[in-house]
Amino acid sequence: MKAKKILFICQEMIPYMDATQMAYINRHLPQTVQTEGAEIRIFMPRWGVINERRNQLHEVIRLSGMNIIINESDHPLIIKVASVPQSRMQVYFIDNDDFFKNRQVLSDAETGEYADNMERAIFFARGVLETIRKLCWIPDIIVCQGWVASLAPFMIKTAYRNDPPFVNTRVVYQVDAVRPRLAPPADFEDCLAQRGVDFEEVRARGIDLTQPEVCIRLATEYSDAIVQAVDGAMSELVKAAQEAKKPVLKLKDIKKLRETYTTFFDTLL
Repeated sequence: MKAKKILFICQEMIPYMDATQMAYINRHLPQTVQTEGAEIRIFMPRWGVINERRNQLHEVIRLSGMNIIINESDHPLIIKVASVPQSRMQVYFIDNDDFFKNRQVLSDAETGEYADNMERAIFFARGVLETIRKLCWIPDIIVCQGWVASLAPFMIKTAYRNDPPFVNTRVVYQVDAVRPRLAPPADFEDCLAQRGVDFEEVRARGIDLTQPEVCIRLATEYSDAIVQAVDGAMSELVKAAQEAKKPVLKLKDIKKLRETYTTFFDTLL
């Protein structure tokens, strides 16, 4: 395999989350490419449903302590790490008391989808990218999964495009079937605004920043390639990516990760 360093930005992963198809892929794909000789890093949110004691999470002091500013509000970034059982892999967890402590994933049974999910996604994506900068680690490929990771491709190609870790990296977005239902907050642009972000250019691409699915639309528009990891998921966005001549992988058999993904990654480089 050509790729030497691959970053995985995941919404869910076994054994920390329920055994969905995406959680299975995010558990086994990094290990697959690692056995092919690639160096990997894995990041996911420290959701409130993750039991820290049982999963042996501990804080990485040297990486924690930064404040992520979202629309003039400071949010302390906490980085935790755990080793995946029966593997040689570690997972870095992005944590913050306001966004993750004592909370479910994207919604709860009583109130439904959290009103601040867009801000949580912004915090998560920026937390990962700032940590990669601090690590001075330069990935060849970045694989993003789930709509909580969907703002990372946009940030990489705009605000972070001139930062050394991201200048030449190729970004892959894995599309699943989960669609956000709530519209972005009224101050979404202010929350998302960073250096180098031109919202007029975003609108010129036909992206409506007021729609519930704006994060996923940004992800598919600003990624270099798309994986349809769940059969039929987001078919209209996958079709748009194909029409834009972007490489698209439609995963047919999750038991054949090595055969499908490693070949696909090679075509990107």
